Amino acid sequence: MASDIASDTPRQRRILTVADDPDNAAEIARTLREHGLDVDLVTTGREALRAALARGYDAMTLDRMLPDADGIMVVRLLREAEIELPVLMISALSDVDEKVRGLRTGGDDYLTKPYQPDELLVRLEVMIRRKDASHAASDNILRVGTLEVDRLSRLVRRSGVVIELSPAEYRLLIYMMEQSHCALSRPMIFEAVWGYRFDPGTNLIEVHIGRLRKKIDTEGEEPLFHTIRNKGYRLGA
Repeated sequence: MASDIASDTPRQRRILTVADDPDNAAEIARTLREHGLDVDLVTTGREALRAALARGYDAMTLDRMLPDADGIMVVRLLREAEIELPVLMISALSDVDEKVRGLRTGGDDYLTKPYQPDELLVRLEVMIRRKDASHAASDNILRVGTLEVDRLSRLVRRSGVVIELSPAEYRLLIYMMEQSHCALSRPMIFEAVWGYRFDPGTNLIEVHIGRLRKKIDTEGEEPLFHTIRNKGYRLGA
């Protein structure tokens, strides 16, 4: 039997089911709810887009044929709107070309009717886990312009070129990237990076920012380190 998708996390998973056949929609909803999932049902492409754009769902099951739209068009519009909701397309069209077309448009998986409920559950589970793993990995990556830091490996790159930093330079860079939306004063930097709750009056910050500038703001790259008069420093394009 398929595992309970909701058992891996205390948060109840939300699934958007899009199907124009009431009997098929009710069957899908019943199967998913029996396994602890929260299911919302819609019957048209327009309703599907409206619900998906409101976000909050972990995955979508989407009929290939809808009364007002082709499922492929729905997926294309979602991807154009940068909605990365995992989509399991369901269709009676079993032709390989149709499957390829659905996947190339942005669908994450393709299930052909008739199918077993366990197969539906397993495919949804795989999609959700893949999405969770992707989000977890992206949380470890910091990016500002072409500058990227992997916090797990402590690897720093600019336009793909690896940059070697000292431990203090690395701590300063991470702090400035995390706060790239604002100017950082000397007291803020001293406390966050060196643990000082006062400004010791040294040029420690200037020295380290100067070193970072030389290593990161190289020729041909847009400057990322900025001195903000009477405010401090900011990292950003």
